[in-house]
Amino acid sequence: MRVSPSRLRSALRPLSAALAVAAPLGLWSGGAGAVVRGEVTRDPDGLRGSVVRIESTTGEMCSGSLIGPDLVLTAAHCVMRKAGYWIVVVDRNFRQRRLRAIAAAMHPDFVPGTTPETQPGTDLAILKLSERLGPDFRPLDTRYGGEIPQGDTVAIAGYGVVAENRRGSARVLRQARLVSLGELQVANTVTVVADRSTLAETAGAGACLGDSGGPILRGGPGGYQLVGVVSWSSGAAQQGRVRTACGGFTAVTPVGQHASWINARAAELARFEPGEAMPVGARPNRADWTGGR
Repeated sequence: MRVSPSRLRSALRPLSAALAVAAPLGLWSGGAGAVVRGEVTRDPDGLRGSVVRIESTTGEMCSGSLIGPDLVLTAAHCVMRKAGYWIVVVDRNFRQRRLRAIAAAMHPDFVPGTTPETQPGTDLAILKLSERLGPDFRPLDTRYGGEIPQGDTVAIAGYGVVAENRRGSARVLRQARLVSLGELQVANTVTVVADRSTLAETAGAGACLGDSGGPILRGGPGGYQLVGVVSWSSGAAQQGRVRTACGGFTAVTPVGQHASWINARAAELARFEPGEAMPVGARPNRADWTGGR
């Protein structure tokens, strides 16, 4: 099913009003835990080996993507607080493992403490794990260098809740298919994706609390390409008396626009060992950290 360009353009018009209930999706206190209206991912050879859960010692949760045996790409706002962070992975036998994050490199343009609507920086971070994962786990391909064109179908995956009032539904990997509505310039440029059938006019599939940092993907099993990272959601344009920041517009940081930083910083962190000084990179961010904080 193709969506006409005029319908895609009209779908973006209500977004400015919907930003009133926008929220980062990685903070339990923020307002947006699993992909809304998504399917549970049970295939041991599917995204379970590539998508991880990020949990902090202060009780917050996000999602992320393996981009190396000991590296995770996520949203920077997920790991900016003074806390310890654990990466939870699930192997092919559905056994969970918890690994400590020993370092985090924020995108140099990320500005901590800003809101989704005003965030002027790039919401990306790379985590270094305390040990390398084995062959049960499959890092995602980040070499895709293009945009996410308007009208393209993509997949979203995450460990968040299915609704803001159902926090017990989190920590289950779900995925759904969405359509790109094109770029949106707020304080920074993001790509907006939404449920193809509703185009965010009414509630549909999309991100919710706990899905921040999760992947936006092109392709399918055995050939997924990581094309974006979930940053925030605004909820649908038409809402009832109970306002929500889930299941409407999902804002995505495109990976292709920042591939050079991701690749360079990942190479530096791949060589980093506990106890060493954090490699500063060409443009370090003062929010970078090492240790459990």
